[in-house]
Amino acid sequence: MFYIFMRGLVKGILFLANGNAHYENKNLLPQDENYILVAPHRTWWEPLYLAVAAGPKKFAFMAKEELFKNPILRFILVHANAFAVKRDNPGPSTIKTPVKLLRNTDLSLLMFPSGTRHSSELKGGTVVISRMAKVRIVPCVYQGPLTLKDLFKRKRVTVRFGEPVELGDIKKTDEAGMQIVEQRLQTAFDQLDKEIDPNFHYEAK
Repeated sequence: MFYIFMRGLVKGILFLANGNAHYENKNLLPQDENYILVAPHRTWWEPLYLAVAAGPKKFAFMAKEELFKNPILRFILVHANAFAVKRDNPGPSTIKTPVKLLRNTDLSLLMFPSGTRHSSELKGGTVVISRMAKVRIVPCVYQGPLTLKDLFKRKRVTVRFGEPVELGDIKKTDEAGMQIVEQRLQTAFDQLDKEIDPNFHYEAK
């Protein structure tokens, strides 16, 4: 209930701040099953838009361990289905926790394979979690304001979802297999960006 309340609150705040959001291809989201929603990380408010756009599906997400040190923020994060990860030295729980959530709850997983807003390198954790939990990976992209100033100017925000990425032919999660996965995810992101705006080019702020 807390997650639903928070999502409704966030939706209202985003509408007041911007009011120009467009969510495209929601019909491509899997129905009645959990999945991993992946996107290139471009803004700190992007996860909020993705969680709202993909509703009513509920999501769990990773958050860096340092955020959980503040008791108030910890309460909010835990009740919003976040779980802590060590960015510098991720342990087994980085994989086991989301796999357990995907298998045993009604929560899907929201991930940014690049790890940071300033990296285009895709990480292998997404496909490992997908394989172990036996769920599909769905790509999406955010295009819109990259600064708070532009967000409040009500510049258009677009979230576009794509077809689940086919990875059934990837037999091994070795370096060669991960390169293929990275290529397919990046190709999916590039295609979605072009469908929104053929001239789009992301520049980190």
